[in-house]
Amino acid sequence: MTASSFDSVGSEREDLIAMFAEQRDLFRITVRGIDDAQARQRSTVSELTLGGILHHLISCETHWAAVLVERDENAKMDVSHIDSEYRMGPEETIEGLLGQWDAVAENTARLIREVDSLDVSIPTPTTPWAPERVWWTVRFILLHIFREICQHSGHADVIRESLDGANSTYQRATALGGAQ
Repeated sequence: MTASSFDSVGSEREDLIAMFAEQRDLFRITVRGIDDAQARQRSTVSELTLGGILHHLISCETHWAAVLVERDENAKMDVSHIDSEYRMGPEETIEGLLGQWDAVAENTARLIREVDSLDVSIPTPTTPWAPERVWWTVRFILLHIFREICQHSGHADVIRESLDGANSTYQRATALGGAQ
């Protein structure tokens, strides 16, 4: 491997880590200033709540990080908890979930830096809706996690705006002193 190709791979990995961090920051901006009751509150016709989405994002990222590490060709997704996937548990707090997400993010960044190659194919767990084993590259799995965070950040923004009129754009501008 030449120095320039190593730099390219290292740069791609750091770019991925930076993109994950930026998207997580946007989600954090959306939930800034809410309390646990608001985190559990439905504000649209959807069952989604801010706390439930955060709970899902932690679960999703933790799951896919394990898939990357374990590389189990016989894995089946445990769907027994699917009914609580998008719910903030009664004992959970928004602060606690954000702290948990920080730990998950650190683990993901470490995996991105240490994984043998972003091009390696990894077996994905089978599910009732995808009973045939599929192989995804490490890069694709990481982009899948990123897509989940992005998609649900948009959901969170709508929920927050429905709760109290705030949204990530307003919250960001307020933090920077641009909104009154």
